[in-house]
Amino acid sequence: MRRVLFAGRTRYRNPLDVTHARKFAAVGEVLDYRVLGSAASPGAAPERFALAPRIGPRAIDGPLFYLRLPLLIARELRSFRPDAIIAQSPYEGLAALAGRRLARSRAKVIVEIHGDWHTATRLYGGSARAWLAPIADRAAAYAVRHADAVRTVSDFTATLVRRLGVEPLAIFHTYTEIGAFVAGDVQPLPTEARLAFVGVAERYKNIDGLAEAWRRAAPRLPGVTLELVSDGRRTAVVEQLRHDIPAQTVWHRRLEPAEVAELLDRSWALVLPSFSEGLPRVAIESLARGRPVVGSRAGGIPDAVTDEVNGLLVPPGDADALADALVRLASDRVLAERLAARARPSAEGLLTPPEEYARRVADLVERACA
Repeated sequence: MRRVLFAGRTRYRNPLDVTHARKFAAVGEVLDYRVLGSAASPGAAPERFALAPRIGPRAIDGPLFYLRLPLLIARELRSFRPDAIIAQSPYEGLAALAGRRLARSRAKVIVEIHGDWHTATRLYGGSARAWLAPIADRAAAYAVRHADAVRTVSDFTATLVRRLGVEPLAIFHTYTEIGAFVAGDVQPLPTEARLAFVGVAERYKNIDGLAEAWRRAAPRLPGVTLELVSDGRRTAVVEQLRHDIPAQTVWHRRLEPAEVAELLDRSWALVLPSFSEGLPRVAIESLARGRPVVGSRAGGIPDAVTDEVNGLLVPPGDADALADALVRLASDRVLAERLAARARPSAEGLLTPPEEYARRVADLVERACA
C-alpha cells in the first residue's frame, strides 16, 4: 500500500465533517495517508492529521501558513516517508517541491488543479492582492511544470495546465457529499417563479454583476423574488440591493445544506454569474435537485451546464445579457420546466462516490510513482 501525504490550506475540524470523513475513510482503504492542513479551531487534530494552528488575524494567517509550509512538509517527509505528496493547488505544490528538497526526499509531487489559480490574487480577497498577481502566476506555473504529475478536475482546469505545455496525468472529479440534494424525488416547480443565488460575496462570484442584473430584471418580473445565500467581503453590495429592491430580494448570510436544498425546491433556477469556477459544486447541487442554472460561460461552468439543455449561459460580466436570461426563464414556465427535466440526469455524470474517488487517487499515485 502506497504512502501519501495530502497537503493543503483546507481547514479541518475534529471530528471531521461528513464530506472529509467519508472521503478519507475511503482513501484509507487503498492508501496509507497523512493530511497536512490548517486547524479550524483549537484542540486535538483528528487521527492521521497534522494541523497548523491559526496565527494572528486572517490577513496574516494565510501568508504565514504558506511561509511555514515547506518546513512542515519537510518534517512530514522525514517522519512519515510518503511515496507521494498530493498538493491541493500550485501554491501548495511549490511548497511541496521546496519541502522535498529540504528533506532530501524522493517522494513524487502531484499538483491538483481545482480552479483557475489566477483568481486567487485578482478576484478574491482585498485589492492589495493584485500586486502579487505577476509573482503568483510565475510561482504557479513553475509548480505545474516541475511537478511529477498534475491532476485536474474538469476540462476547463485541464486547459489551464495544457497552456503551460503540461498534460494532466489524470482528470477526475473530487468527491463531495451532497446527500441533502439527491435525497428524495425531484419536486415540481412551484407556482410562483423564484430565483436563487448561493455563493460567497467575493469578486470572482461577480456579486456586483448579479446585483446590477437584478436591478434591471426585477422591474420586468413583478412578483418574482431573488433569494440570496451569501457572506463575504462584498456583503455591502447585497445589503444595498436588498435596500433598493426590498420587495423582491431576500438575503440569508448562511444556510445549512438541507436548508439550501429547500431553497432550491422553492426556486425555478440557480443563478451563477461567476467570472471563474473550477467545477462549480453549487451548480451540481442545483442540477441534482432538479433545478437548471442561469450562469456565465466562464471557467468550469460550461463543464456542468449546457446552454438550452439544463440551463442558460451568458457572456461573463454582461449584466444586460444576464438580466435578459433571468427575465426569459422566470417568465416562461414551459422553458423552465424543459430545462428542469434535464437537470438531475445531467448531474449524475458529475457525481463521484467516495470509493471511486479513492480508487482513482490510488491509481494516480501508482502511475506517478511508476
